Amino acid sequence: MSKQTKEAKEAKHFDVDVKVRDFCSKSKVFFIIGLALILISLLSTFTGVNVALEFKGGTIITYSYVGDVDENSISKELTSLVGSAVKVQQGDSLDSDTKTLSLSFTSNDGLTIDRQNDVTNKVKELCPDNDVTLLDANDVNARSGGEFFAKCIVAAVFAALLLIIYIAFRFKQISGWSAGVCAVLGLLSTLIVTYGCVVLCRFEIDSNFMAVILTLLGYAVNDTIVIYDRIRENQTLLPGIQIRDLVNISDSQSLRRSIRTSVTTFSSMLVVTIVALVMGLDSILSFSIPMMAGIAMGTFNSICFVPSLWVWWQTKRGITVLKPAKKKAKTSV
Repeated sequence: MSKQTKEAKEAKHFDVDVKVRDFCSKSKVFFIIGLALILISLLSTFTGVNVALEFKGGTIITYSYVGDVDENSISKELTSLVGSAVKVQQGDSLDSDTKTLSLSFTSNDGLTIDRQNDVTNKVKELCPDNDVTLLDANDVNARSGGEFFAKCIVAAVFAALLLIIYIAFRFKQISGWSAGVCAVLGLLSTLIVTYGCVVLCRFEIDSNFMAVILTLLGYAVNDTIVIYDRIRENQTLLPGIQIRDLVNISDSQSLRRSIRTSVTTFSSMLVVTIVALVMGLDSILSFSIPMMAGIAMGTFNSICFVPSLWVWWQTKRGITVLKPAKKKAKTSV
């Protein structure tokens, strides 16, 4: 009988209210799955990353029109005219029966007035029967988008540092600093896989992406905190237990709650995704689909990856049994 199997069976001698699953014996599988997903997500960068206009700078020109227009023809002709790729989007006007046509041109300095006039004339030439009318023309400064992106990165780093410090002090009985670092590594892998989902789905890196990242910063680590809390509680209830068995029991006790919470949130995003697909709301899809990927990866990390990583770290430090937390002595009045 292997050592890991023997330790797993020893956990059954403790009085626990759930079926104990031996998560730690599958740690290598969890590590391989996690690292493979991270590697695929990082390599997806080489397939091309679509950075939104708000981060690159350029010009957005919006027209109203009636009838139907050929997006591909407009994109091809305008690309030839301005010498760079043009993004064409159609929409419906909220205050009239007309439709809207939005043209996005990527450029550090934007399009000059003369070039904008050339674009307008070309669109009217391509759509002579669609009553094309210029609604709006705006230059987007790449600097402001870059500053927003930088602030989001700073916020993410600051949140990660605060998370490590919080876990280190709250869970100091279970080697809090290592627990905090493991939690942040799990969170980082969740964000990387979410990034990979955005790139592979050909979504843009835009404000929606940053909203997903900032949302996951607070959400993805929640289940990890719950499991750490269980470990700390069982450390006192089950003194002298092997650290592997301690984690297996704590993880098993938290499993149902973690899965229910994640399935509920995932289902909500799935409903939003289905509605967005039916209604053709691409801007919603670029939020809901990456959120689903982040929720799924965050759940995997919280249940499988982070606890296994923490046990591996403690074992490398030569810790196989955690000392029971000291109870505060009651003082008589």
